[in-house]
Amino acid sequence: MIIHSLAEVTGTEREVRGPLWTSRRLLLAGDGVGFSLNDTVVHAGAELEMQYLNHVEAVYVVEGRGELVDETGQTHPLEPGVLYLADAHQRHTLHAHTEFRALCVFDPPLTGREVHDERGAFPPPGQAPAR
Repeated sequence: MIIHSLAEVTGTEREVRGPLWTSRRLLLAGDGVGFSLNDTVVHAGAELEMQYLNHVEAVYVVEGRGELVDETGQTHPLEPGVLYLADAHQRHTLHAHTEFRALCVFDPPLTGREVHDERGAFPPPGQAPAR
């Protein structure tokens, strides 16, 4: 059985910060469960363009408000209780209207130190993460 707490990972190498977000990596590839789980906070006013070319990502909103613009240009409101899944590696843009917190599941699992590259993607599994 694996037990991790948010308090336990905060301030450790499992807490990864980007310029517009903070990701607390609760489950990682090294935990051996086949997916990773992040508790991610996006700063109010942030706009993040992403396209996970090497991963499938599910995002479940737990706090805050924002919107997702998909690759067709359609806008989807985001608020607590909403889930979105980028299951076909779709390009998307997240606009955080307030501080925004979500639980994010990745398959294949993240190793822990990944940050978005210039395309908004994480590196393929087995490739050294950008630092």
